[in-house]
Amino acid sequence: MPKVTYRMHGDRPSPRPVRITVPGWAGDKQPRADGNHEQPWHCLPFSESARYGLELVYPFDAELRVTTVDGHVHLDADWGPPPPGEPAWPPFRPFGADYYSYQLSLDIAVPPGFAVRTEPHPRYFTDPTHSTPLAVPALIRSEWWPMVFFAIFRSPPPGVTHVFRKDEPMMAFVVIPEDPEIELAPMSDEDAAQRELRARRLAVSRDDLAAGTRWISDTRTVFDGTYRNLYRAARARKPVDDDNPALNGA
Repeated sequence: MPKVTYRMHGDRPSPRPVRITVPGWAGDKQPRADGNHEQPWHCLPFSESARYGLELVYPFDAELRVTTVDGHVHLDADWGPPPPGEPAWPPFRPFGADYYSYQLSLDIAVPPGFAVRTEPHPRYFTDPTHSTPLAVPALIRSEWWPMVFFAIFRSPPPGVTHVFRKDEPMMAFVVIPEDPEIELAPMSDEDAAQRELRARRLAVSRDDLAAGTRWISDTRTVFDGTYRNLYRAARARKPVDDDNPALNGA
């Protein structure tokens, strides 16, 4: 696992692991039960993906409201005088017609072979009000780039307002290999046949694998815990690292 370090300029909150908030942006505290409404946190692939990265919260007292007016981004906030130690004020500025920038005052260092990718915060995809800011993905090769980051956000469509509020998460980071180095190829006939056989076995066994977990939401959507149960079983089968006492329970 790569070790990630950071340095900050000014009095701003440090990045932190993404926090799944329930109730909050990840949904209401409704159990998986008949008649309840489906919630984002109910979906294990989504909640695992959300927790994969780091988040940065909006640090300022002044609420920032972003709109698009006559085809141009409009930033509305009562910034007041710059706080001590702030290198750029106001910290948000138009960036062309459809984007705006934010001076993060943050430098994230990663080991050789890794890079930092900026992303929209997961709550962007769960927000029923469509008011969550939209950070633009960007890959920063910070192994050799020691400069403080700035981030680019996409302006909202006409009629929509993106809102930054103090202590609300506004963007995310993930640490990934700096080069994808993906070799893409069709499966061999043997591999394809083996996966198809496994898929058919899962389909036949689904009632047993999902026993006690099936439920129907208030939108008449059927859910079950097959994936969650297989996930737990796969984690339980992970081999023990004999060279790592912490993983051995020693």
